[in-house]
Amino acid sequence: MEPTTLQRWADRQTAGNSRLWAPTLWLGMDAFAWLRLLAHNRFAIGLPYVHVAFINLIVGGFNTLLRWVQTVLYGRRVAQTAITEPPVFIIGHWRSGTTLLHELLCLDERHTYPTTYECFAPSYFLISEDFANRWLRWLVPSHRPVDNMAMAWGKPQEDEFALCNLGQPSPYLAVAFPNRPPQFRQHLDVDGLSPRALKSWKRVFVRFLKQITFKSPKRIILKGPAHTCRIKVLLDLFPEARFVHIVRDPYVVFPSTVHFWKSLYYLQGLQNPTYKNLEEHVFETFLHMHEKLELTRQLVPPSRFCELRYEELVRNPIEQMRVLYQKLGLGDFEPVLPALEEYVGSAKGYRTNRYELSPRLRDEITLRWSSFIRQYGYSDGQTGT
Repeated sequence: MEPTTLQRWADRQTAGNSRLWAPTLWLGMDAFAWLRLLAHNRFAIGLPYVHVAFINLIVGGFNTLLRWVQTVLYGRRVAQTAITEPPVFIIGHWRSGTTLLHELLCLDERHTYPTTYECFAPSYFLISEDFANRWLRWLVPSHRPVDNMAMAWGKPQEDEFALCNLGQPSPYLAVAFPNRPPQFRQHLDVDGLSPRALKSWKRVFVRFLKQITFKSPKRIILKGPAHTCRIKVLLDLFPEARFVHIVRDPYVVFPSTVHFWKSLYYLQGLQNPTYKNLEEHVFETFLHMHEKLELTRQLVPPSRFCELRYEELVRNPIEQMRVLYQKLGLGDFEPVLPALEEYVGSAKGYRTNRYELSPRLRDEITLRWSSFIRQYGYSDGQTGT
């Protein structure tokens, strides 16, 4: 089969035509992490998904072997790798524009970032990434089903997926069993973990970033909505880290986030999702993230914290990126300008998803997220870009 034919097959799988056989993000876990996840959820696997759990277990065995091989070949050198440039963390609630900002910052050749493959196979990508980029491109859909943004193994990716596949505490672990009672909420705030679990999280996270640095010794650009709640812990690891917080019209963020979680539950879950209490989960999580950010943002000096609005970034991306570079001291802006202009030109035809809010939901957003709406100057009736 030609790669284009394989790619079309992958797109159909992700779209849901044959989702029971579509590749899942859990395929990057080793066998031990996968078994821990199943055991934590009491093996409450829906009957149509038993084969998915079994396939993941078999693949997890190979992943475990590959992890051992990479450790033997590169373990010592990775451990000795120093992260000399303070990372940049892109934070903000889901569907606020973190992916767009991540891609813009990663256009700079002076920066590096976790790729989709590296987050998919975080424990053995040093020995397998070249092979995957050449022969396994068809496993990745050409566009994200959530918002139709382009996807590829080499595109920038959210490091939370790497932590998830490394078996570390992550809110994304709840996606595997969407009908279970709410769980893993404490994993947004990893500083609330036990001392032992937090120490493990820090060690695994730093080791993953050292692997990225070993491969490409540059400043790492990371994006993760969950990191919005982790400023204190991230500063413990990287005292000179930079943070970019992006916000977006909450009347767009709410329905887009609901759609985001529904897509993940449907495509990646081991149960037929009921979506029970999903809207309440989105309401509560948004408030929690906003409150936690307000409690911890003062820990970051103003010269290392920048805040952007999604609407302004879309309206004038070049100028907003120039401001960001100046604010965070990321170096001369001119070298990256041609790449930014090319990216902006190629994205002119892109259209975001549109959502209709019921009067009830619109009123509830206005009431429950009123502090955010007032703080950032959004109003009921404003539409996002």
